[in-house]
Amino acid sequence: MILKTNRKSLVEQVAEQIEQLIEQKHWKVGDKLPPEMELIEEFDVSRNTLREAVRALVHAGLLETKQGSGTIVRSTSALDAALKRHVKKSTMLETLEVRLALEKQAAQMAAERRTESDLIDLEVCINNCKEASAKKDLEQFISSDIQFHKTVVAASNNQLLIDLYENMTEVLFSFVQDFMTIEPLFPFEQGIHLELFKAIQKQNKESAAAYVENDMEVLKESIIKILKE
Repeated sequence: MILKTNRKSLVEQVAEQIEQLIEQKHWKVGDKLPPEMELIEEFDVSRNTLREAVRALVHAGLLETKQGSGTIVRSTSALDAALKRHVKKSTMLETLEVRLALEKQAAQMAAERRTESDLIDLEVCINNCKEASAKKDLEQFISSDIQFHKTVVAASNNQLLIDLYENMTEVLFSFVQDFMTIEPLFPFEQGIHLELFKAIQKQNKESAAAYVENDMEVLKESIIKILKE
């Protein structure tokens, strides 16, 4: 149910309500917003107010307007849009540094807070990685590997950390795919992360953090080597 706005700061209120509806998946990425007249009636505002609110969200990166196609949802939140803009401008090494910061913290928190259900989910991801490794199925391996990392982050039980990492998922796929294209002989078995799983299972925060740090350092060295060649 869309709430009617009051008469104070209408543009800001309408923009916030549209953003909330997008975050609540009332409208998903790729969806087209309803016709302008329908939105005017639902929000009980003027055409100019609605258009200013939409323009603000287009500028923020949540929406995109195309002549003849209407207004399309492009991001799930202002945070998502901002991250996508910055990530596109970042280098492989910068992305890796951000991954290290997020994943190291997530691993420590997961080791401290994980549940039995989290362990089951992590085992499923590991088994999927093993299966993909045995078949040398690169696409399945990448998907399963990233799902493992996302599951570790989810086990941290910190919603802001989860949201930050979720908004990096798209670039993580691109990052891993680019690296494995450059380095086709990448040893699949190193991406199964059994040691990290065991550290989280035993609730050993130090071991979990050390594993992530070492894993990222090895990857960083490989990337630097490739970039120099």
